Amino acid sequence: MSEGRATVINQIELKMKHYVDKIDGGLARELEMYSGSRFHDPLVYATEGGKRIRPIILMMSAETVGYTDDHLLDAAVAVELLHTESMIHDDIIDEETSRRGKMTFHVRYGYSSSLLTADFVFAMILAIAARYKDKRVADEISSAALQMAEGEYSELTVDPKNYKLGWDEYVKIISEKTAALFQTSAKLGGLIAGASANRVDALANYGKFVGIAYQLRDDLLDWGSQDKITRALLNDSNDGDVISKLRRYSEIYAEKARKELAVLPENDASAFLLELTDFAVHRKR
Repeated sequence: MSEGRATVINQIELKMKHYVDKIDGGLARELEMYSGSRFHDPLVYATEGGKRIRPIILMMSAETVGYTDDHLLDAAVAVELLHTESMIHDDIIDEETSRRGKMTFHVRYGYSSSLLTADFVFAMILAIAARYKDKRVADEISSAALQMAEGEYSELTVDPKNYKLGWDEYVKIISEKTAALFQTSAKLGGLIAGASANRVDALANYGKFVGIAYQLRDDLLDWGSQDKITRALLNDSNDGDVISKLRRYSEIYAEKARKELAVLPENDASAFLLELTDFAVHRKR
C-alpha cells in the first residue's frame, strides 16, 4: 500500500472511531439490561473490539437521508449483535483459536456455553426488533440471519483441498454469509429514516456490493490459510490467478457500491459511505 493510500485509510479509521464509541456505548447499555444474567460477562468479552462497520453503515445510511435520531442506535446494536453471534458460530465451525488478538469465544468459555450464548444473543436481537413499530425492521434482520446461515452451510460443504469451487459459487457464498448483513444494515438505515423506495433500494445494493468487496479483501488478507474457502478456488486455478481475481473484483464491487450512491443526497454522510468503499478494499486488517 502506498503512503498516500495508508494515510487515507488512517483518516477513515479516525472518522469511524466517533461512531465506534457511540455504538460501544449503545452495546454497553444493552448488555447492562442483562447485568444479572450469567451471560453478561461472556457477552462483554464477545463484543469487545471490532471495527463496527455494519452498524456504522446503518447509521450513515440513515444520516445520508437526513435522519439522526437516537432511535437508530438500537438497530445498530442489533446488527452488531447478529455479527457477534455469527462469529461465535463461525469460529466453532472453523476451529479458530484466536480472534482480534485474543482467544475465540469457544476456547475461552467452551462449546456448550458458546451455543447457549449464541441463543441468548438471538433473544436479545428479537427484543430489540420488537421495539420498532415498523415490522420491516424484524423482517430485514430475520432475512439477514437466514441468508447468513445458508451461506455458512454452503461453505461447510466445501472441502478446500478437494472441491473445485467456481467463482460464481464462491461469490454466492460470500454474498449470503457476509454481504447479507451489510445489505440489511444499509437498508435498515434507509427504512428507519423513512427514505423513498428508490433510495432504500440503492442503499441496500450499496450494502450488498460493499459487503462483497469487504469479504474479498478479507480473503486476500487471510491468503495462505489452508482451511479457508478461497483455497478451493485453487483447485480450478493457480495461486497468482486467484489473488489477481480477488484484487480485481474487490475493486469492481467497490465501484458498483459507489454508483449506487448517485441517487442519494450529497452530504457528509454520503461522502463517508463513499470513503467506506475505499476502506473495504484497501484496509490492512
